[in-house]
Amino acid sequence: MALGWRCNMEVVPTYLIKLFQNDDEDDDDSGTAYFNLDMAGTRLQRAERIGDASLPDTFQTNELLYYERFKAYQDYMLGDCKTSEVKAFTADYLEKVLEPCDWQAQWCTDVFDVLVEVVDVNYKELKAQVKLVVPLQCETRGCELTEEAMNTLLEATLQKVPLQELRAVFDESGDFDQTALALEHLRFFYKHIWRQWDDEDEDDDFDYFVRCVEPRLRLFYDILEDRVPAGLVAEYYSLLARCSQKFQEFSSLRNGISSDSESELDNVSMVEGLRMYEQMEALKRKLRIMENPLLRYVLGYKVNSGQQSCRAKGPRASGGRMVHVVSVSTTVSQLQGLMADKLGPKFSGEEFEVQFHSEPLLAVSACYEGDVVIILPGHYNVTSSISIPDSISVEGFGLPDEVVIEKKNKGDSFVESTGADVKISNVKFIQHDAIEGILCVRQGKLEMENCVLQCETTGVIVRTSGHLTMNMCDLYGSKGAGVEIYPGSVCSMVGNGIHHCKEGILIKDFADELDTMPKITMVNNVIHNNEGYGVILVKPSDQLDKEEGEDWMKGEGKLQVDVPVIVVDDCSVKEPVSYSSCYVVPPEFTEGNDAIKRELVATSAKKQRLQKSRLKELGVTKADDNLLSQEMFVSIQDNQFRRNGMGSFGTFLY
Repeated sequence: MALGWRCNMEVVPTYLIKLFQNDDEDDDDSGTAYFNLDMAGTRLQRAERIGDASLPDTFQTNELLYYERFKAYQDYMLGDCKTSEVKAFTADYLEKVLEPCDWQAQWCTDVFDVLVEVVDVNYKELKAQVKLVVPLQCETRGCELTEEAMNTLLEATLQKVPLQELRAVFDESGDFDQTALALEHLRFFYKHIWRQWDDEDEDDDFDYFVRCVEPRLRLFYDILEDRVPAGLVAEYYSLLARCSQKFQEFSSLRNGISSDSESELDNVSMVEGLRMYEQMEALKRKLRIMENPLLRYVLGYKVNSGQQSCRAKGPRASGGRMVHVVSVSTTVSQLQGLMADKLGPKFSGEEFEVQFHSEPLLAVSACYEGDVVIILPGHYNVTSSISIPDSISVEGFGLPDEVVIEKKNKGDSFVESTGADVKISNVKFIQHDAIEGILCVRQGKLEMENCVLQCETTGVIVRTSGHLTMNMCDLYGSKGAGVEIYPGSVCSMVGNGIHHCKEGILIKDFADELDTMPKITMVNNVIHNNEGYGVILVKPSDQLDKEEGEDWMKGEGKLQVDVPVIVVDDCSVKEPVSYSSCYVVPPEFTEGNDAIKRELVATSAKKQRLQKSRLKELGVTKADDNLLSQEMFVSIQDNQFRRNGMGSFGTFLY
């Protein structure tokens, strides 16, 4: 396995390269091979203290690269151990690399940092026996400590402190490099990798490093390097905190139940414990999805629709409307053309005023509901996301290749639409380093026509509350899916080209039965030259269906459940753009249409059965028709699928 997957070897320090070069030079399994280097002096940097200089400096170890930690955990600390063996493997690793005594360290807590000397190490307990270095050298936060008070504290702890709270004092000889690194790996592991509930996992027959350490380590560095949307980061840490709290509550409840008691109180506690256990398992499952690098980007996350960066202003108090004209510079002939073709025929009423801007972002930010932005030909560079919270229209005055908006720096998204009725036309967007997509419809309706979307990372995203109408557009270059369609959204695509992406169109179905399938219209699109599938449906595996199936399988046959009608309409679009009028399309290029319709209809029907089953469990015998209508309006016809690497249509099970 390649470990330096995100490292530029040209900039890696020589000592780090040498640190890992002797893998094949010997077969010593002592766990210390990567420390045995014939180099004089330390190979680690000094971490100079800021502020109080009374304490000595420590080793700089908290800026290790991904592959350094990966290799340490995989090859030396954890290997192929199971979850139940983690503590034993860790103790064995520390015993091999940690100096047993006679070294100084800072004992660092939230309240104080104090200099101590290690006199012994208990590897199994992950603790060190220490004594205070005199005279007292410490730095406190919000309190005052004396030598007597510190000795009293150490006596209360039997002179033992957690190894994770120790930082080795810097030494130029190099004799304590492995000790400093071992402490860092231990500290990082229990802070960012290990979870309180890991050792209670019933499935202990797997490689802990592969299942837990590698995905969590990769997620940590993806977050560190701004490769994960801010919304996903916030949701992940929120889920982690909720799961930790639920585990604490569950553990307290479990410890209070007597194993041989049959009292009514204990029976009630057991029922409550089962409920809490199910809630905790659901949270753990969501965390595993986010920690898995594939599922994290395939499934994404459900963002709160209220989390837009700016709020809608609504109509102007005066009742007037503004036409915002964007141009860095313009000629007299261009202004004459603008007056004759746009301003005169459409915006000559008394309610309209005209305002000029040099940048599209300034024009959109100045808009109120009902305003119009007209962008004259030019290449406009923007440095931040364009948020559209109001119902406005953005038009390019010319061909898309003449009106170009380019975003070069990083950010969660390029264009974010949350307005009730937004229109964009005749504009080319060029994306660089956007984490979440070139365009994201979080809520409301967005209508795009005759636009070009040149992606670099991810494409168009239609969130659960979003409604996208995309006609005659050209989208290409996405390293993910060209278009991602979330449950509960509405997406209409007519006459578009989607090509040279990782996947063409990705339709998401979450495991929660309350998530409705999206309403989709796809007519006369040409989906070609994508690396994977032209269209791919992501849905839960059949194992989930088997578990849920027990809820509606009774007696000799199936529990009868009325399933709402699912409409499959092939005539919803009036006068669709037809490519067949020019030439006959071979049937192999259009055969994916029926396969997509069949799969979407079957998936939606299955989800509706689960919903009815859940309602019956809750005692709801007659469901609200609005609650269970969930008709999936599917109009998929005359789309062409050409030269997609894995075929026209596929499914991904998770």
